[in-house]
Amino acid sequence: MAINNKDAFRDYLQLEKKYSPHTINAYLNDVGYFESFNKECFGEEAIDQVNYSQIRSWIVSLVEDGISNTTINRKIASLKSFYKFLLKTKQIQVNPLLKHKVLKTEKKLQIPFSEKELVEALSQKSTSDDFQEIRDKLIVELFYTSGMRRTELIHLKLFNVNLMSGTLKVLGKRNKERILPILPIVAEQLSLYIRERSKLENIVDGDYLFLIKKGLKLNDSFVYRLINSYFSSVSEKVKKSPHILRHTFATHLLNNGADLNSVKELLGHSSLASTQIYTHSSLSELKKVYQEAHPRNKK
Repeated sequence: MAINNKDAFRDYLQLEKKYSPHTINAYLNDVGYFESFNKECFGEEAIDQVNYSQIRSWIVSLVEDGISNTTINRKIASLKSFYKFLLKTKQIQVNPLLKHKVLKTEKKLQIPFSEKELVEALSQKSTSDDFQEIRDKLIVELFYTSGMRRTELIHLKLFNVNLMSGTLKVLGKRNKERILPILPIVAEQLSLYIRERSKLENIVDGDYLFLIKKGLKLNDSFVYRLINSYFSSVSEKVKKSPHILRHTFATHLLNNGADLNSVKELLGHSSLASTQIYTHSSLSELKKVYQEAHPRNKK
């Protein structure tokens, strides 16, 4: 990949596609891996002059190396995006991945927490009213009552909170903003947390809502460990993560009568197809209610 192509592709992902720095680096790394493979196996031929058979050879080598189909599909998606960019900027005439079909993958069932598990987790009595315990409980409440993503919570700013209107402004994927309602009980906890936050001795990342005691903003691993720890005493589920709480939020809303479009807007999905993955749990609940309630099943 020529240097000018690499820099221009980075600008395209950042400015036009509005991807996050993490996503941009992942795309560039994936394209870079193919570039290295291409040089090693096919000499110095430029990456923008390859054909599908060469890409197919890369796919085969990844499979032989034991790389999962999910990961391979992600790498090919990055490469496909690069070729779409070259096509758009008229640097190539044909996208070599135009007719490529994604590899089949097993759909992993995301098991949400039950309502009972949530009640038990949020009913855990604090040993004290210190800053960290107030913050941790609020984080769990926000994940469960708003359905926001982990990165959205980490990047919440203090000025994104509007206690008067009971709303939060969230910056989602591709820098899309959305307004989320917050429940009165969560607004009370937010107010308490903000008061305790103001008492921190040294605030470094002052713009961010959630901080550690040293005044620095949270990171991904901190939030993951927090959720995992919080639910370890109330749930035996293997996976206990912020994403499972987001999944739980959507599932519980649908189970209790929320329509799919409303849940889509709350989650910040661009299409209903993304939201429909949560309906399997709702269907399970619906079947249970149906079987318990229908007269024909009582005979």
